[in-house]
Amino acid sequence: MDTSAPARTARLRARRVARGSVVEGAARAGLCARGVIYLLVGALALQVAFGDTSRQADRGGALAELAQQPFGAVLLWALGIGLVGMALWRLSEAVFGSVGQDGRSARKRALAVARFAFYVVVAFSVLSFAASRNRGGGGSSDQQSRDATARALEIPAGQWLVGAAGIAVIVTGGWIGVRAVLRRYRDELRLGQMSRRTRQLVDITGVAGGAARGLVFAVAGVFAVRAAVDYEPERAKGLDDTLRTFADTPLGPWLLVCVAAGLVLFGVSSFAMARWRRV
Repeated sequence: MDTSAPARTARLRARRVARGSVVEGAARAGLCARGVIYLLVGALALQVAFGDTSRQADRGGALAELAQQPFGAVLLWALGIGLVGMALWRLSEAVFGSVGQDGRSARKRALAVARFAFYVVVAFSVLSFAASRNRGGGGSSDQQSRDATARALEIPAGQWLVGAAGIAVIVTGGWIGVRAVLRRYRDELRLGQMSRRTRQLVDITGVAGGAARGLVFAVAGVFAVRAAVDYEPERAKGLDDTLRTFADTPLGPWLLVCVAAGLVLFGVSSFAMARWRRV
């Protein structure tokens, strides 16, 4: 009697279980790390709205704030490792597919590749900051955006490239906001494990947080398009300048307060995703 086939099947099943456990752990760690960053950025933006203009309301400012806390170095490394986990999770979705009926579709795989590339960049920046402890940490997001835009405008067809990138960011922001308002994130959650009260709280954080995040993306994209049209890199804005723009509207700092509170809620929503998301 040949027992090799059942043995191979058992080994394959064990590998799938192990791989699933690793990917799930990486995903949940990454979602927690994302939540920490958005909580800190939102809190910094609130301080800017209430007059503390010395704060830098972007990822660099959040990391600097974290570095000042007790065991700051450990926290920074943990955050960077969590974001590496997020990138690996997105890579696994690109290779093996994600949850859901169309999880193995070309569209979902392409989206996973884009997310993987994004989180590779974010994880690298956080780990670089942790290694340098803000010595040559790369500067503010605003300066980075202006420098990148200036370099892009210098290459052939640079205006078209920057304009297309700006439009892509606007579309991404709209997509994020619409998904949040329509509560599409529910498709990825284990709703059966939540109480009615918990589902309501998750909806508040998911809708408000996702809408605020989408708005910030869209406005940043508008500034990129303006930089391309006017051929002026200085018109490009990073996260900090984009958030400060909300305070310059006729609504004054209160619009920035609302957006900043939304980003805090998105951070909380990320923690909820880490707890109840299907991976």
